[in-house]
This record gives sequence, C-alpha cells and structure tokens, in this order.
Amino acid sequence: MSADVLVLSAHPDDAELCAGGTIAKLTSEGKRVVLVDCTAGELGTRGTPQIRAEEAAHAAHILGVHERIILSMPDGNITDSQENRLEVIRMYRRYKPSLILTSPSIERHPDHEAVHRLARAAAFLSGLRHITTTDDGVQQETHRPKRIMCYQHQHDLPDGADLLVDVSSTWDLKIAAILAFASQFHAPNTYTSDEPETLISRPAFLAEVEGRARYYGSRFGVTFAEAFKSVEPLAVDSLSVFL
Repeated sequence: MSADVLVLSAHPDDAELCAGGTIAKLTSEGKRVVLVDCTAGELGTRGTPQIRAEEAAHAAHILGVHERIILSMPDGNITDSQENRLEVIRMYRRYKPSLILTSPSIERHPDHEAVHRLARAAAFLSGLRHITTTDDGVQQETHRPKRIMCYQHQHDLPDGADLLVDVSSTWDLKIAAILAFASQFHAPNTYTSDEPETLISRPAFLAEVEGRARYYGSRFGVTFAEAFKSVEPLAVDSLSVFL
C-alpha cells in the first residue's frame, strides 16, 4: 500500500493542472504516486461533485497514478484544524511517501494556502509516536516524509522556483488529464452547458498554462517544464552533478 510520492491538493484538478507532467513522468519511471484531494470541489461554478469525481478518476488513469482519494473537507473552508491534520496524517502513515507535492504558501485561492499549512504540519506531526491514528481499526505506525515540494498555481512561487522539471515527454498526458475535467476547462467537444464561464474555463486559459510551461522550459533549453519550490534545502553530494 506504500507510495513513493503523495500529492496533497485542495480540489480535484489541482494536481493535473499544476504538476500533471511531473506526475506522469514519475509514474512512467515506475514510481508509485497517490493523489489526495482534500475536497470534492463542491463549490465549483461548473459541474457537480459527482461529475468531478468521475473526471478525477479518468484523469488519474491517464497519469498512471496508483490511487486517488477524495477526502470530505469542506470546499472553500479548509482549515488547519486538529481534525484535518489527523486526516492528512492518516494518509501519510497509510502510504508512507518519501516526497509530498502540494500547494505553495501564497496563492489566489485560500484553500490552496490552507492545504500548504496542513501538508507541513501533518508532515512533522506524523512522525510523533504519541499522536495515534488508526486505519481500518488498526493503529498506524509513525512516518515522516523526507521532503515537501510546492507546485505552482496561479500566482508566482514565493521568491521564485527552486527546481524546474522537464515535462516535454509527458506534456500531452498532462493536457489530456486536464481536459478529462471537461466540466471545468474549455472542452466544448465533450461538455456543453449554460453554466457561467470561469477563469479556467476560458478558451485562453490553457494557452496561458502552455505559455508558462514554455517559459520555464526555455530557461534550460527544453520545450515544457513545471516549476517547484522546496520547503527543505536542496542539497547534492557534489557540484559535479552539474557538470
């Protein structure tokens, strides 16, 4: 049941939009990735929680992830509460990931900022043996992830990115996974409704996503890249890795 990477996001489609190329690259390399969405996105202007759950399952299949869990935190009101911390700790202890991918500390949506705080608090507390949690009635062992990295949402990452990942080879999978959420993004061939247009359902939005990825890719000579901010210092054994 263990995983190498756990992606903790506020809403279904956050992981695909912000780190879909990186996730697809990890799974293509044989890494086990689990997606955990804190809410069902029930406050979304378009679609329904049921539709988004179906879209989320389809997107996860496209990216090749091991498992996807949608928790029951309230959309638009995620808080850094004891109850929510324990729920995230259960996920960490269940899957025992080495790496957490999550939202950054400063973002447009308050849920994204709240998930960042939850991810960090739970990562520390999950390693404390006097905090007890159970899974299917069995007491869980402690586990502390080695590293937390933040993907980029709408705002620029605070103080800029620490790491850029070449996702040129998995860009088509990222876009396919995003478009699996046809109720949320511009996908007129697969979803039509009289619902209001939103920031992300505009035809230009995916072009903006591509433009950002092309910009990051241009920084080191590839076509597309995704940006990340590391909570912990990045370290190498020797500068020879850059030679």
